[in-house]
Amino acid sequence: MTEKIGNLGAWLMVFGCAIGITSCQTETKETTGKGYQLMTIQADTDKEITTSYSASIEGMQDIDIYPQVSGYIEKLNVSEGDVVRKGEVLFVIDQVPYKAALETAVANVEVAKASLATAELTYKSTKELYAKKVVSSFNLQTTENEFLTAKAQLAQAKAQEVNARNNLSYTEVKSPSEGVVGMLPYRVGTLVSSNMAQPLTTVSDNAQMYVYFSMTENQFLSLARQYGTTEKAIQNMPEIQLQLNDGSMYEEKGKIESISGVIDKETGTVGVRAVFPNASRLLHSGASGNVLIPSIYKKCIVIPQGATIQLQDKILAYKVVDGKAVSTLIKVAPVNDGKEYIVTDGLKVGDEIVADGAGMLREGTQVK
Repeated sequence: MTEKIGNLGAWLMVFGCAIGITSCQTETKETTGKGYQLMTIQADTDKEITTSYSASIEGMQDIDIYPQVSGYIEKLNVSEGDVVRKGEVLFVIDQVPYKAALETAVANVEVAKASLATAELTYKSTKELYAKKVVSSFNLQTTENEFLTAKAQLAQAKAQEVNARNNLSYTEVKSPSEGVVGMLPYRVGTLVSSNMAQPLTTVSDNAQMYVYFSMTENQFLSLARQYGTTEKAIQNMPEIQLQLNDGSMYEEKGKIESISGVIDKETGTVGVRAVFPNASRLLHSGASGNVLIPSIYKKCIVIPQGATIQLQDKILAYKVVDGKAVSTLIKVAPVNDGKEYIVTDGLKVGDEIVADGAGMLREGTQVK
């Protein structure tokens, strides 16, 4: 029994030495002193942090389709979700009364032409008689007025014909753009008119989709400083990603297209619009998601958030000076990934700081 215990003790000693040797051979930025992890600040390479923004998705054009004339729906040529071309007929409204109105208007034009021809002949004849002093100037003026009236009546009749043709063409309700048909609340036989409250349908132009989101004033200012101006930021920012409502990533990448020049006084945010291609028709108007924007920092200093304390709007870290913790005010980039901070001021390469548990420290705490 004594021999077994001795062998076990020897084995534990060998195992402990092996661990010690391994630890000595592994280089790390962190050391442990009295329960605190320390790290030496080193200049990192490029750091990319992705920031998420809640977003709403809209078609580039969501056009409500209303009839321009009254009548019963005679034909319904589409179904919900159909992809339609610009100019494609969606609905046909009863055309009979409008065809009759057009025929009447055409007939009125012919009557007006005949009346004008007669008035013109009368006026020319009276003009010759007046030259021969057969009729008075009153007769001449009367026939001239009748001629001008007939000319005006012809113009009026032609205008009525144009209006009748337009009304007849309006019985074919066409799509004003390429897109996808929305809900169809009205069916064949429904009486519709131009003053109805609900549209016949909505055509959403979703070959490309607009994605709207907001960023805080500080984030907006950081973006402008990073690229120089807002215009340069729009031109040079990397492509962005879209996370759909179910948590999946949309396969196509988008591009920020515009940033509002006005900060909302109530929310303190700036409106941003991005555009995403939608060839697969996966994105739909009214949907929501999250926009993921990468922010790239060159040769920056990165520290874990556990190495900091936040006091109101100030952030502190603890440097190790002569083995003691000394609080230091630092500035960090306005974007972070929830795990690390990018330090813009307050620390430099070579500084040693407490890497974790900073909230448990006090000024002057012995950490070595």
